[in-house]
Amino acid sequence: MKFNLPKYVLAATLIAIGCGTAKQDMVSVKEKQLPIDRKVDSVLNLMTLEEKIGQMNQYNGFWNVTGPAPKDGDAAIKYEHIKKGWVGSMLNVRGVKDVRALQKIAVEETRLRIPVIFGYDVIHGYKTISPIPLAEAASWDMEAIENSAAIAAAEAAASGLNWTFAPMVDVTRDARWGRVMEGSGEDTYLGSAIGVARVKGFQGDLGELNVAACVKHFAGYGFAESGRDYNTVDVNKNTLHNIILPPFKAAADAGALTFMNSFNDLDGIPATGNAYLQTEVLKKEWDFKGFVVSDWGSMGEMVNHGYAENLKQAAQFAANAGSDMDMESHGYVEYLAQLVKEGKVSEEKINDAARRILRVKFQLGLFDNPYKYCDEAREKATVGKKEFHDGVLDMAKKSIVLLKNENNVLPLKKQGQKIAVIGALATDKTSPLGSWRIGADDGTAVSVMEGLEQYKGNELVYAKGADVALGTPAFTVETKINMTDKSEFEAAVNAAKNADVVIMVLGEHGLQTGEGRSRTDLGLPGVQQELLETVHKTNPNIVLVLTNGRPLAITWADKNIPAIVEAWHLGTESGNAIAQVLYGDYNPSGKLPMSFPRVVGQMPLYYNHKSTGRPNYNGGDSVFWSHYTDESNDPLYPFGYGLSYTTFKYSNLRLSNKALNANGNITVSIDVTNTGKTDGKEVVQMYLQDLFGSVTRPVRELKGFELTEIKAGETKTVSFEINKKTIEFYTANNRWEAEPGDFKVYVGGDSKASLEAGFTYSN
Repeated sequence: MKFNLPKYVLAATLIAIGCGTAKQDMVSVKEKQLPIDRKVDSVLNLMTLEEKIGQMNQYNGFWNVTGPAPKDGDAAIKYEHIKKGWVGSMLNVRGVKDVRALQKIAVEETRLRIPVIFGYDVIHGYKTISPIPLAEAASWDMEAIENSAAIAAAEAAASGLNWTFAPMVDVTRDARWGRVMEGSGEDTYLGSAIGVARVKGFQGDLGELNVAACVKHFAGYGFAESGRDYNTVDVNKNTLHNIILPPFKAAADAGALTFMNSFNDLDGIPATGNAYLQTEVLKKEWDFKGFVVSDWGSMGEMVNHGYAENLKQAAQFAANAGSDMDMESHGYVEYLAQLVKEGKVSEEKINDAARRILRVKFQLGLFDNPYKYCDEAREKATVGKKEFHDGVLDMAKKSIVLLKNENNVLPLKKQGQKIAVIGALATDKTSPLGSWRIGADDGTAVSVMEGLEQYKGNELVYAKGADVALGTPAFTVETKINMTDKSEFEAAVNAAKNADVVIMVLGEHGLQTGEGRSRTDLGLPGVQQELLETVHKTNPNIVLVLTNGRPLAITWADKNIPAIVEAWHLGTESGNAIAQVLYGDYNPSGKLPMSFPRVVGQMPLYYNHKSTGRPNYNGGDSVFWSHYTDESNDPLYPFGYGLSYTTFKYSNLRLSNKALNANGNITVSIDVTNTGKTDGKEVVQMYLQDLFGSVTRPVRELKGFELTEIKAGETKTVSFEINKKTIEFYTANNRWEAEPGDFKVYVGGDSKASLEAGFTYSN
């Protein structure tokens, strides 16, 4: 069927002027309903080479868009590029007023009037902040995580944004890496489920309060050597396909509209210029229809890698590899047209990239109404809604992990106690927001002290003890740790002397984790460990509340402190969530998404390791087996671990069949009894071990989990299904398949689960 191109472009692009205009009235309903690919191709056919390349160019906000236009310098050049239609996206422009002003230039002053897409790092909230993603992962609650992402999307979309650079689905095994706070931890299966939940939460039905998701960082970034940010990644094909890529595949299958490549190299090739990742795997093998954006400046950084000679060659490599949009390297807008004319980049590559970007804009509805996200009344009514605060409070409570509770120190009594609260983080209203919350305002979190003060029956005495950081931590500079100032130790000791219970709130400031914040020491930063030990000498009845963005090595605390609560950086409602857990109004149910080390020297540390050829040499006192001479191989707290104010007993593990074939399935059932006096939730976890394979296999892998509520004294039967797909992996044949052989099934409350059964698979 043929149709008139000029008339169609009127439908597809001039409509961008907005609702209710005379030009939009000329567009028929039939034309609006044309398939998106036909609309995209029709727009593309009218674009010049430079306009296509312009869609591939993203600029950071560079001037006050509601003020006068820039007259000279770099800002003036960028401004002219917008007017020429040479900018496809902007980032860090937010708020309806500013977004509308810039969008107006794009759709009313350019030749084809193609709308701009506005991106922002909405990682765990926009204004109303949820727990950091690693904390949310500790909930193992996909419904809550999806709702958290939906809250973030609603506030961002109401503020003019339509694209978030999240979720991060990098699997990581090294707590030294600061960006562990931004992901879902060490496990591929859990990370895949969480990635899907976040994509669904952000994108929803792509309505007015949804945004496009961007799955990052593709790929391998979480395996940076030594946990040092931006560092080299050296992983084998087995690890790439079995551990790193599955969460990306799951997010793509869930409908994620965009991907972001990563800063690292992989197999010697920077990810931004890696054709195997971006073209062969993502676009061809996975049939991904969205577009790939570079990370900030990562195209230009290929020169630093020693891979590209200059920015022009970097642009050539990136475009040919399938990196569709350039974030802040300016390589495409400067050099791509020339590279096409020189025959070094084909125009078909340009067409493919522009087509992908335009398709996402159509999917978001920006061509139908470029001001879809620009309603100031909606912005005012949406941002900070009470139901959003309720939602992030619910998420925060579900994210808390009880690590230790000796002698039932917790929950606290609600009457008649004197409680000393110690630690600078106890009164901090900014640190709980965590890293990557750049849309939020400092000082807007509920502090731990404020949360505790809601309970009126006890006497609270506060002492700072010691600052965690020197000065006021900022997102853009290195956070300086207090290594020397112990001047307020004495006041802390005095506060603890006559207290019935001491609550010590210690850990990392919210800006001591995140991008560029790698650490070699995983202990309590600065003088806090000494503070803890000093107070302990005076009053050992301590509840240690950890607020941190990564697993910490707290071996001394585990040996000496009766109660330890992992409270992460929980966001806006942090103090309320912590207080409700400490007082027992919420029974903690969180489980660790990352193993906690005994010492930093164990890094990287993860439960699904290989056995090695000498897993545990049974030769008496022989040293010739895979171990440390000065520390255990085991983590302090394993993956999947977490206590409750009640106890659970696992029994009667059974399989419906001991044989599995390609068309069958096995039901795994376990009885779980709440043996305590309090109702509680338990994350029941199923692990599989493939005993022999064409490549070496992990000692066990998470393959199922269920968060279930069990009343005191009640027994529930929890079941899992195993089929051929459950046992598939990337084999020596370089494909995903199930291999015949013997398997073990483990079910329990963490990755150390000991109840086991076995089955055999045959084709």
